[in-house]
Amino acid sequence: MIRISTIFIAICMVLVAASLGLVLYSVAGISGTESAIVALTALTFLILYNAVSMRLRDRSDVGGQIADLSRGTADLARQVAEYGRRLAAMEGRIASSNSTNADRVQSVVGEINELGGLVRQLAATVSTHEDLLAGGTPAPAPVGMPEREAPVDLIAVAEQRPLAPSPLPAAPRPAPPAPMVQAATGPRNQTQMLATLRNAIDENRIDIFLQPMVTLPQRKVRFYEAVTRLRDERDQLIAAEEFISIAEASGLIGRIDNMVMLRSVQVLRRLMVRNKDVGVFCNVAASTLGNSTSFAQCLDFLEANRALAPSLVLEFKQSTFRSLGPAGTENLAALAQRGFRFSIDHVTDLRIEPRELADRGVRFIKVPASLLLDPRQASTSDIHPSDLSDLLGRFGIDLIAERIEGERAVVDLLDYDVRFGQGFLFAPPRPLRPEGASATGGAAPNQAQDIQGSNGSDTPSPGATAAPLPRVTGNAALARRI
Repeated sequence: MIRISTIFIAICMVLVAASLGLVLYSVAGISGTESAIVALTALTFLILYNAVSMRLRDRSDVGGQIADLSRGTADLARQVAEYGRRLAAMEGRIASSNSTNADRVQSVVGEINELGGLVRQLAATVSTHEDLLAGGTPAPAPVGMPEREAPVDLIAVAEQRPLAPSPLPAAPRPAPPAPMVQAATGPRNQTQMLATLRNAIDENRIDIFLQPMVTLPQRKVRFYEAVTRLRDERDQLIAAEEFISIAEASGLIGRIDNMVMLRSVQVLRRLMVRNKDVGVFCNVAASTLGNSTSFAQCLDFLEANRALAPSLVLEFKQSTFRSLGPAGTENLAALAQRGFRFSIDHVTDLRIEPRELADRGVRFIKVPASLLLDPRQASTSDIHPSDLSDLLGRFGIDLIAERIEGERAVVDLLDYDVRFGQGFLFAPPRPLRPEGASATGGAAPNQAQDIQGSNGSDTPSPGATAAPLPRVTGNAALARRI
């Protein structure tokens, strides 16, 4: 087709040029030579015009083909890049899965090593206990006054060393009576207690004791709870449960909470010098949350220490959360917006809505071990206590078993997948050691100590101070299970 059209165009050009020369010769009267020259000139012009037009048409066609080729190349490059991205993502998933599996294997190996050491220790303790029972020579019971609480060395406890389980008693013996926080000066009436409370606040005699919360079963210190204590004119300690109600009624609880919050932040800063993963639980009263003046002072202080929000946990009673008004809800939301996490204690029942609590910023719930292990809770609550830890974990809330006073309770709580524990079994609340003081030996973990009051209540049950019964204790039970 192209060749025929070209021949046809050439014939047409020759005819046009010849016709032009013939017209000039016959009409214009130009000589034949001149007419031939004009005809050749016209033919040459037509040939040049045709060649140029054909070249331009070919160039446009080639340009379109090149553009189509470029678009095809770009599409191919995008497809290759997409395949490369998918391949890289697949490789990343494979590498992440391998690393996760390796971490899990390492954690399982560590748990097995921990359990192996615990089993060996329990076997040795049980063997010693059985030897003493078989020989009929009970260990002599020490007689004397109970020791004063050993101060907490913040430099030493920040090392996060595991707390060893309490040793078994050598033989049944009468236990010394638990020392009370307040000396035997007789009961105080409300007027005396209010005067003592005002003087203590004015003279800065509000102290905090620290009680650790440990991981289970490793028993490594993970958090501390700041427990409030008041010193009277004779430097006798008064538990929080004795003055909290009077402080709330007299409007002094806001000042107490501000002082405790200040001390808690100071302690937390000292702890974080050696260990960034440690945390401190600070109790806040319901009246402080609902009082605009007291809460404004607390909010200003917490705003100035906002960098400590991940490690400072504000603790409220379960009744406080259930009776929050509009002002309290708004104040709680203001704290949550600043990154502070919340904890719930004084739990009296297991009717818990984890989704609602998680939306409000609750990340910890402290339930007494006796309540978790109470078989009646399975019928009165919406969920079995053994499933509570998993249910809370799905919403990012950790379950802490508090008021643990015996090894048998620890064994049963491990079956409930409880990750954290607190109680006199691990360590009682202890006063702070002044900075720079040398580390000295502390009181025994099972020694009866202060009664933990409303700002962190952990009062030991009567079984904690009564004489131990001549039966196999929790260590032997754990050894039999393993």
